[in-house]
Amino acid sequence: MSKKNIAILGSTGSIGIQALEVIAAHPDKFRAEVLTARQNADLLIEQALKFRPNAVVIADETQYEQVKSVLFDKGIKVFAGTRAMVEVAAWDSIDMVLAAIMGFAGLAPTLSAIESGTPVALANKETLVVAGDIVMAAARKKNVPVIPVDSEHAAIFQCLQGEQANKVEKVILTASGGPFLGKKPNFLINVKKDHALQHPNWSMGAKITIDSATLMNKGLEMIEARWLFGLQPDQIEVVVHPQSIIHSMVQFVDGSMKAQMGLPDMKLPIQYAMGYPERLANDFPRFSFKNYPSLTFEQPDTKTFRNLAIAIEALRKGGNAACIMNAANEEVVHAFLRNRIGFLQMTEVIEETLVKVPHIEVPTLHDYYESDTAAREHAASLINAIVI
Repeated sequence: MSKKNIAILGSTGSIGIQALEVIAAHPDKFRAEVLTARQNADLLIEQALKFRPNAVVIADETQYEQVKSVLFDKGIKVFAGTRAMVEVAAWDSIDMVLAAIMGFAGLAPTLSAIESGTPVALANKETLVVAGDIVMAAARKKNVPVIPVDSEHAAIFQCLQGEQANKVEKVILTASGGPFLGKKPNFLINVKKDHALQHPNWSMGAKITIDSATLMNKGLEMIEARWLFGLQPDQIEVVVHPQSIIHSMVQFVDGSMKAQMGLPDMKLPIQYAMGYPERLANDFPRFSFKNYPSLTFEQPDTKTFRNLAIAIEALRKGGNAACIMNAANEEVVHAFLRNRIGFLQMTEVIEETLVKVPHIEVPTLHDYYESDTAAREHAASLINAIVI
């Protein structure tokens, strides 16, 4: 495998930081060509000084001078603004774009990379939740590989290798259950952010950790799987697996099942996506059955954790429903992390937003952007009316 020039969109987030660790461990395989950040200028500068990319982008334009003052004399190009992030994603010097920008903001640069013909390692599930039909249609048209980085989708992707001629009956996404597995509403009503951010197995960013606590993350992953693998809603299931060793499974039409297993470590799916189709040696900790004498499974409690039920309904409804849901969810998680809304109130705001924002059966890309804006505005108005 020749050395790949990697653009990391969201290099200062959890996935981006771990991707740079993978690059540092394989300097003969990868080079950081472009690094981008939303507003963490200090860490972006630190990363740029260490990895010496061709260019960096800071989305927050107010921090452009700070970044430029340090990096410009080092021969590193410095750009600012969300438009610059979209533009650099299309550079022909890039061999792969790792899309790790959080939330809806990842859609435009990911589409830009695909339209330019650049392979995408996708860690931004919201891109497919919001506009999966359009994104994957563009990928097929341009013959661009979209390789999933989410551990569950990376597992399915690996299980499907060599199975191109065989029909999939269903996929089963595993869920840890988050920090509140087994809890009921009378407990959840008093949950605060510090408790919700304590995931039992995974080290992730704040937003995805809260989504895991509400089970919204698993709902988003169901929608992502629908588009990544060309599945129908009834071909996607969720099972709670608290040990997080089996990352997901594929069942074929003959009833046979394949599972991908390993310790919960995001560097493994990141490295797999960046190195694909080659598996690269590493010194990551290895799974041992002696440390896990039993692996358990149970059905998710969608009556208590209604976000998963909401996501399943949005998946079945189609159109812009998932886009509306995602926008409302991003707003409520942001508010919850700032102690402006209660844990269970997040679900209430999402439900009401889905009722109020008009459903569009076959949306255009413009419709998706309009729906996102409308949903955010409605969710924000509901949050502002809440007093906790």
